Amino acid sequence: MLRKTSFHRKTKETDIKIELNIDGKGKTDILTPIPFLDHLLNNFGKHGLFDLNIRAKGDIEIDQHHTVEDIGICLGEVFKKALGDKKGINRSGYFVFPLDEALSVVAIDISGRAFLNFNCKFKKEKIGDLDSDLIKEFFWGFVRHLEATLHIRALDGENEHHKAESIFKAFGKAMKMACSKEKRILKELPSTKGLI
Repeated sequence: MLRKTSFHRKTKETDIKIELNIDGKGKTDILTPIPFLDHLLNNFGKHGLFDLNIRAKGDIEIDQHHTVEDIGICLGEVFKKALGDKKGINRSGYFVFPLDEALSVVAIDISGRAFLNFNCKFKKEKIGDLDSDLIKEFFWGFVRHLEATLHIRALDGENEHHKAESIFKAFGKAMKMACSKEKRILKELPSTKGLI
């Protein structure tokens, strides 16, 4: 079964289209109004081996909040749709990613329960052209709509670019592990409850 799908969300504030192939090769084509966010999402797709196409427009003349959060929402929705009944997936994944002096750990459980524990402090208000406080809002949008538990820790780092990039690379690797199929349980849900 192909785990390939698309999702479109249009509001008065944003217009976002995403195409996703979970079992891809890390080919990305991403265009949002925020180039540094494009950079982070390209890293997520590349390191998760997800084929990811994103086109996003938003009311950034007001600020970046709606656009960044809504991209997180749409990414959560497209993964939820592509995973279908979730039978046979590993369900959880984690990765510790070093990037020069920065070190980040990301752990995810596609559990049906939305929760975010985000332990990362940025010293600058902006990283490139991205408002750094909106990185947390992106992940909140993602976990609420995928219905997943996500823990993110920036364990070390001086350079804000390195910290953010190591988070998104670890996020890609952790999601790859969680979404991967386990051949021994292809027709089963990875839950003792029999429900996710």
